[in-house]
Amino acid sequence: MMVENENAVQRFRQAAALLPAYLRQGTARLREDELCRVEEIRLRVGRPPALSVAGEEWTPKEWSGLTVEPRDLELVLEIATQASVHTALERVRSGFVTVRGGHRIGLCGSGVVRDGEIQNLRHLSSLAIRVAHEVVGAARMVRSALLVHGRLQSTLILSPPGYGKTTLLRDLIRMASDGDGMPALRVGVADERGELAAMYEGRPQLNIGRRTDVMDGCPKGTGLLMLLRGMNPQVLAADEITAPADCAALALAANCGVTLLATAHGEGLEDLRRRPMYRELLEQGIFRRLVLLTRTDGVRSFRVEPLEGALC
Repeated sequence: MMVENENAVQRFRQAAALLPAYLRQGTARLREDELCRVEEIRLRVGRPPALSVAGEEWTPKEWSGLTVEPRDLELVLEIATQASVHTALERVRSGFVTVRGGHRIGLCGSGVVRDGEIQNLRHLSSLAIRVAHEVVGAARMVRSALLVHGRLQSTLILSPPGYGKTTLLRDLIRMASDGDGMPALRVGVADERGELAAMYEGRPQLNIGRRTDVMDGCPKGTGLLMLLRGMNPQVLAADEITAPADCAALALAANCGVTLLATAHGEGLEDLRRRPMYRELLEQGIFRRLVLLTRTDGVRSFRVEPLEGALC
């Protein structure tokens, strides 16, 4: 736990280095037990800067009385892109920029629209720096329940937002790719929003294993099919299945004998049954295991359920 906290503090300081100097100096005075829990740094024009912890925002006393100005947001982008904002245009169009270290900057502002598509953002109004977070070994707690005769089963990770689905999925990808407690496999990752691998200049900034190939920044359904056709994966992974195209690509991969790892937002199996898109996945038997993440009084826990006969 101590090493994990030290890593979290280091990642926060790396993310805070993107801030204008006067805000960065304020974070230097925060306690390490506070820093290691920070998930996001949020800046909104005309409002005090804030930190997000477990989904709740607060402004530390070191920032009390401060008000974010438009130039602050511009400075963050200049620092993040090394004064080459235009080189990150494609990411800006998507509403976020991934930077060295795997941190992600989400952006809001006035969209410049051409032919029905956002070409750029101007007059930035708010910004969220999501601190890259990984816990190597997080998936070991569920590993034995996901193996049958040593073989990894297709698994869906389910929880409300902010419970650690992506962190758990990333470590499952690493374990399968590196052969940590299971046979090593080729893994393909469709990383539409850059949250699993956090690619930066062609290199993953987070640990996703040695045998992992990544399609970054394209729609999950398209990325999954490209990986399936071009990279001969034994495992395919995607974060937050939300569209029929995602489900269709997963079904095709399952029919090709590929093991699947994915996440979805939901409260539990009953919630999945009530939603047509996920109910269809259950009916097709695409996933064999469900990992349900919960949190009570700030304490996270998990439960693994078999999905054979999940509609009975």
